[in-house]
Amino acid sequence: MELKKIDEYRWELPKTGAMRVPGIIFTSAAMLNTKQEESLKQVANVATLPGILKASLAMPDIHWGYGFPIGGVAAFDWDSGIISPGGVGYDINCGVRLAGTSLIEKDVRPKLANLVNALYQNIPAGIGSKGTVKLSVKEEKKVLKEGSRWAVRQGFGDDLDIEHTEDGGCMPNADPDMVSQRALERGRQQLGTLGSGNHFIEIGLVETIYDPEAARVFGLFEGQVTLMLHSGSRGFGYQVCDDFLAKMTKHSKNLGFNLPDRQLSCAMIQSKEGMNYYDAMACAANYAWANRQIMMHKSREVFEKVLGIGPKTLALNLLYDVCHNIAKKEKHVIDGKEQFVCVHRKGATRAFPPGHKVLCDKYRKTGQPILIPGDMGTASYVLVGTEKAMEETFGSTCHGAGRVLSRKAAKKASMGRAIQRELEDKGILVRWTGRSTLAEEMPDAYKDISQVVEVVHGAGISKKVAKLRPIGVVKG
Repeated sequence: MELKKIDEYRWELPKTGAMRVPGIIFTSAAMLNTKQEESLKQVANVATLPGILKASLAMPDIHWGYGFPIGGVAAFDWDSGIISPGGVGYDINCGVRLAGTSLIEKDVRPKLANLVNALYQNIPAGIGSKGTVKLSVKEEKKVLKEGSRWAVRQGFGDDLDIEHTEDGGCMPNADPDMVSQRALERGRQQLGTLGSGNHFIEIGLVETIYDPEAARVFGLFEGQVTLMLHSGSRGFGYQVCDDFLAKMTKHSKNLGFNLPDRQLSCAMIQSKEGMNYYDAMACAANYAWANRQIMMHKSREVFEKVLGIGPKTLALNLLYDVCHNIAKKEKHVIDGKEQFVCVHRKGATRAFPPGHKVLCDKYRKTGQPILIPGDMGTASYVLVGTEKAMEETFGSTCHGAGRVLSRKAAKKASMGRAIQRELEDKGILVRWTGRSTLAEEMPDAYKDISQVVEVVHGAGISKKVAKLRPIGVVKG
């Protein structure tokens, strides 16, 4: 599929065939390769869906996904567009939260092994891991409706955590009656768990500050110890997605238009099927926010106990929590007029600019904090939202490095290597579950995170604030 270069960081996939809009790919010449053919085809497929506005977008961390590419962004007219589970993904509201501390490296390095081990022991990780938070059916439904607020009310954190979470950690349209009994059963066992795959808990250090003023507002300084969490809605969200994909696959046959890929099964947003999915997806989003809130609070307790310090000395405070697998009703300017749209961000992060009314008071002048994790052996970045993102990407940017090797290919490429030792040689301690986790998640399996971030920074859809490097990692 031929791309037309718009500028150094933007490429157009011209409108052809059944495409209703063109594709716009945010990337660089150095990052373009033939392996992207399948994901570019998915960008074109998304462009055929009814109600799509402006363009089918892809971030520089784009790679092949289920229906929509991972790294894909698409907005649909709220009144006449579609909503698709494939545009959200199986791990609904998989997201990242970052907390700063008052500590520097010398405060934690002597006890780093104890700290990583304690995080590994106190926060359940791995496939099918079960949490210590016990829920009745009634309480679980409260989690689904209230998100982070439920967790804080139970003593897992404080109100400032809610203020520093995207959407206050709660989508208000959540309706537990829209989710299956199987989803509820899975959700009751997994609250407060990390999960598997690319999910992680990471102790890091602020290595570089690019924007001193934004960093000051965010509470970041060079040499600072940080904590980053990456997890989502666990088996609950997976089950919600699976249930609605089955329903929409049947429903899509009666919509009156042809789908280029059955994985793009969907419903009109305003239909009963569309709103049922939207309300069930919100339950999974709220579950994920509560999940990350609980894990961060448990991490605070681990730090305090291992280091023998109090909460005021530690000052492990949430900078922000962002989600990157979600569909949301938002107001955007289309052809000079404000209108409501449903923005699908699959492997993409919200990037709202300074002055946006949904941001908390602390970040209204700077713009929204954006968290872009790398793999466990390289850097992560903090960025900030821009007005250009609102103009070009429906207030969106990238979400991570993006895979270049499948898990199977990564395992093959890692044969004969000691990934743990390679990381230790870089000063990074790692603990993990699962026999193949380190191989599947090794740094070589991902794109160069610095190149990815340079694209979104250069394109102006988000701006660099700080660079972090890991020193201790727990993998799911």
